[in-house]
Amino acid sequence: MRWTCVPFKELSVDQLYDVLALRSEVFVVEQNCVFLDIDGLDRQTWHLLGHGDDGRLLAYLRLIPPGLKAPDALIGRVVTSPAARGGGTGRVLMAEALTQCERLWPRHPITLHAQAHLERFYGSFGFAPVGEYYMEDGIQHIEMHKETTP
Repeated sequence: MRWTCVPFKELSVDQLYDVLALRSEVFVVEQNCVFLDIDGLDRQTWHLLGHGDDGRLLAYLRLIPPGLKAPDALIGRVVTSPAARGGGTGRVLMAEALTQCERLWPRHPITLHAQAHLERFYGSFGFAPVGEYYMEDGIQHIEMHKETTP
Protein backbone atom coordinates (compact mmCIF):
# COMPACT_ATOMS: atom_id res chain seq x y z
CA MET A 1 0.00 0.00 0.00
CA ARG A 2 1.32 3.44 -0.93
CA TRP A 3 0.14 6.16 1.46
CA THR A 4 -0.43 9.84 0.80
CA CYS A 5 -1.47 12.24 3.57
CA VAL A 6 -2.04 15.78 2.39
CA PRO A 7 -4.18 18.82 3.08
CA PHE A 8 -7.05 19.43 0.66
CA LYS A 9 -5.16 21.99 -1.44
CA GLU A 10 -2.49 19.41 -2.24
CA LEU A 11 -4.93 16.82 -3.58
CA SER A 12 -4.77 16.47 -7.34
CA VAL A 13 -8.01 16.61 -9.31
CA ASP A 14 -7.70 12.87 -10.00
CA GLN A 15 -7.12 12.11 -6.30
CA LEU A 16 -10.14 14.18 -5.30
CA TYR A 17 -12.29 12.46 -7.93
CA ASP A 18 -11.19 9.01 -6.68
CA VAL A 19 -11.90 9.98 -3.05
CA LEU A 20 -15.38 11.28 -3.80
CA ALA A 21 -16.14 8.26 -6.01
CA LEU A 22 -15.09 5.79 -3.29
CA ARG A 23 -17.01 7.62 -0.58
CA SER A 24 -20.10 7.70 -2.79
CA GLU A 25 -19.76 4.03 -3.78
CA VAL A 26 -19.64 2.87 -0.16
CA PHE A 27 -21.55 5.42 1.91
CA VAL A 28 -24.32 6.32 -0.53
CA VAL A 29 -24.77 3.27 -2.76
CA GLU A 30 -23.58 0.28 -0.70
CA GLN A 31 -24.88 1.54 2.67
CA ASN A 32 -27.95 3.09 1.06
CA CYS A 33 -27.54 6.41 2.89
CA VAL A 34 -28.83 9.55 1.31
CA PHE A 35 -26.78 12.27 2.96
CA LEU A 36 -24.67 15.27 2.04
CA ASP A 37 -21.18 13.74 1.92
CA ILE A 38 -19.60 17.03 0.83
CA ASP A 39 -20.19 18.75 4.14
CA GLY A 40 -17.86 21.75 3.97
CA LEU A 41 -15.09 20.17 6.05
CA ASP A 42 -12.96 18.62 3.30
CA ARG A 43 -11.19 21.89 2.48
CA GLN A 44 -10.01 22.25 6.07
CA THR A 45 -8.87 18.68 6.68
CA TRP A 46 -6.04 16.31 5.88
CA HIS A 47 -6.75 13.40 3.56
CA LEU A 48 -5.16 9.97 3.94
CA LEU A 49 -5.23 7.90 0.76
CA GLY A 50 -4.01 4.32 0.37
CA HIS A 51 -3.29 3.18 -3.18
CA GLY A 52 -2.65 -0.37 -4.31
CA ASP A 53 0.19 -1.45 -6.57
CA ASP A 54 -2.07 -0.86 -9.56
CA GLY A 55 -2.66 2.77 -8.52
CA ARG A 56 -6.30 2.25 -7.48
CA LEU A 57 -7.57 3.96 -4.33
CA LEU A 58 -8.22 1.15 -1.85
CA ALA A 59 -8.50 2.99 1.47
CA TYR A 60 -9.27 6.51 2.61
CA LEU A 61 -10.11 8.65 5.61
CA ARG A 62 -9.96 12.27 6.59
CA LEU A 63 -8.25 13.81 9.59
CA ILE A 64 -9.95 16.84 11.10
CA PRO A 65 -7.66 19.16 13.06
CA PRO A 66 -8.29 19.76 16.76
CA GLY A 67 -10.52 22.76 17.35
CA LEU A 68 -12.21 22.71 13.95
CA LYS A 69 -15.25 20.61 14.80
CA ALA A 70 -14.38 19.48 18.35
CA PRO A 71 -11.56 19.97 20.87
CA ASP A 72 -10.01 16.63 19.82
CA ALA A 73 -8.56 15.62 16.50
CA LEU A 74 -11.22 13.66 14.60
CA ILE A 75 -10.94 10.70 12.27
CA GLY A 76 -13.81 10.46 9.81
CA ARG A 77 -15.07 9.14 6.47
CA VAL A 78 -13.17 5.89 7.08
CA VAL A 79 -13.65 3.70 4.03
CA THR A 80 -12.08 0.74 2.27
CA SER A 81 -12.87 -0.28 -1.27
CA PRO A 82 -15.05 -3.39 -1.55
CA ALA A 83 -12.24 -4.87 -3.66
CA ALA A 84 -9.79 -4.49 -0.75
CA ARG A 85 -11.82 -5.97 2.10
CA GLY A 86 -11.01 -9.09 4.05
CA GLY A 87 -7.25 -8.78 3.84
CA GLY A 88 -6.50 -6.39 6.70
CA THR A 89 -6.66 -3.15 4.71
CA GLY A 90 -8.85 -1.51 7.36
CA ARG A 91 -6.34 -2.36 10.09
CA VAL A 92 -3.47 -0.94 8.06
CA LEU A 93 -5.53 2.19 7.32
CA MET A 94 -6.25 2.81 11.02
CA ALA A 95 -2.63 2.20 12.01
CA GLU A 96 -1.52 4.74 9.41
CA ALA A 97 -4.20 7.19 10.60
CA LEU A 98 -2.86 7.04 14.16
CA THR A 99 0.69 7.55 12.88
CA GLN A 100 -0.42 10.60 10.90
CA CYS A 101 -2.40 12.05 13.82
CA GLU A 102 0.68 11.77 16.02
CA ARG A 103 2.79 13.44 13.32
CA LEU A 104 0.31 16.28 12.77
CA TRP A 105 -0.94 16.81 16.34
CA PRO A 106 1.47 15.11 18.75
CA ARG A 107 -0.06 13.70 21.93
CA HIS A 108 -3.50 15.12 21.12
CA PRO A 109 -6.61 13.05 21.99
CA ILE A 110 -8.52 11.60 19.04
CA THR A 111 -12.26 11.04 18.61
CA LEU A 112 -14.21 9.16 15.97
CA HIS A 113 -17.87 8.34 15.43
CA ALA A 114 -17.97 4.62 14.72
CA GLN A 115 -20.68 2.55 13.19
CA ALA A 116 -21.73 0.40 16.16
CA HIS A 117 -20.82 -2.91 14.50
CA LEU A 118 -17.20 -1.67 14.30
CA GLU A 119 -16.87 -0.82 18.01
CA ARG A 120 -14.61 -3.81 18.73
CA PHE A 121 -12.47 -3.04 15.68
CA TYR A 122 -11.79 0.53 16.86
CA GLY A 123 -11.46 -0.69 20.44
CA SER A 124 -8.50 -2.81 19.32
CA PHE A 125 -6.71 0.48 18.54
CA GLY A 126 -7.33 1.88 22.01
CA PHE A 127 -10.57 3.76 21.36
CA ALA A 128 -13.17 3.59 24.14
CA PRO A 129 -16.91 4.27 23.75
CA VAL A 130 -18.27 7.55 25.07
CA GLY A 131 -21.96 8.10 25.81
CA GLU A 132 -24.89 6.29 24.28
CA TYR A 133 -25.50 4.78 20.87
CA TYR A 134 -27.22 7.09 18.40
CA MET A 135 -28.66 6.87 14.91
CA GLU A 136 -27.02 8.72 12.04
CA ASP A 137 -28.21 8.28 8.46
CA GLY A 138 -30.13 5.18 9.51
CA ILE A 139 -27.06 3.45 10.98
CA GLN A 140 -26.37 3.01 14.70
CA HIS A 141 -23.18 4.80 15.81
CA ILE A 142 -21.15 5.33 18.96
CA GLU A 143 -18.67 8.10 19.75
CA MET A 144 -15.24 6.70 20.63
CA HIS A 145 -12.26 8.44 22.20
CA LYS A 146 -8.55 7.69 22.43
CA GLU A 147 -6.16 9.41 24.79
CA THR A 148 -2.58 9.59 23.68
CA THR A 149 0.46 9.01 25.81
CA PRO A 150 2.35 12.13 26.92
